[in-house]
Amino acid sequence: MSFNTSKILPPDGKYVLVTGASSGLGRSCAFHLARVGFQVFAGVRTSAAGDELVGDDTTGRVTPVRLDVTDDESVAAAVKEITAAVGDTGLWALVNNAGVAVSAPLECVTPDRMRYQLDTNVIGQLRVTQSVLPLLRRSRGRIVNVTSGLGSVALPFLGAYAAAQFAKEAMSDVLRRELRQFGIQVSVVQPGAIMTPIWAKLSQGARSALDDLPEETVAPYSVAFGRFLELNEQGARDSTTRPEDFARTVVRALTSVSARTRYQVGKDARTLSVLRRALPDRALDRRLRPITQ
Repeated sequence: MSFNTSKILPPDGKYVLVTGASSGLGRSCAFHLARVGFQVFAGVRTSAAGDELVGDDTTGRVTPVRLDVTDDESVAAAVKEITAAVGDTGLWALVNNAGVAVSAPLECVTPDRMRYQLDTNVIGQLRVTQSVLPLLRRSRGRIVNVTSGLGSVALPFLGAYAAAQFAKEAMSDVLRRELRQFGIQVSVVQPGAIMTPIWAKLSQGARSALDDLPEETVAPYSVAFGRFLELNEQGARDSTTRPEDFARTVVRALTSVSARTRYQVGKDARTLSVLRRALPDRALDRRLRPITQ
């Protein structure tokens, strides 16, 4: 990738923190950012995951940092480590990528499962953002919040996940408006279906969560929900969008002189965004009805 243009800010070794970098999109993003010239702090939850990143890093610019976004002490320790490393330079960017996906009919989503979804995807992201803002002010840097195509349209059987993404979208809008005075730009990246380990985790977690519920609660949804999980995973396998497409989009958000407020990655994410703007609610309901039949 070339950065020889007046509309692009070259990486030049700027420091970036990517949360949720153990696998999937976060891992691909961390490596790609390093390849184009950023110094990357890769948030991982275990030492083993950090060792794997170091072993696969061909650039020498990826530094694993133990970081559990749901734990105050973990975040504080990670930010202390990062602060010591970046010094007066500050942190150029935070990529809030860490997340989980709870899938079930909303009638079957227990309060504990909803807390798990929101604590990771919303509260955890806010926790990290608040902790690194002093470092971002030093560089007048960037925040990239990763949501999904479901940040604008709530699909049946993904209500908890969509609720978290909608909340993260709203939080991004507020941060963009509040932080503008400090020169910090905030963008949202909305990836569509991309084949990563999250899809298998989603299906396994969904089935195991329903095992703990009364049969009379689960039974009305069992056929449609089972078909939804199969089609959902198949859609990810068939998708032509790759983790590298996501990573390149994050680079655009971090290097454009004036970053866009939102980026869609993949045809499905772009289609959902268009449908949300073009169709009234009832028409959109009819278009999504086959999912539940």
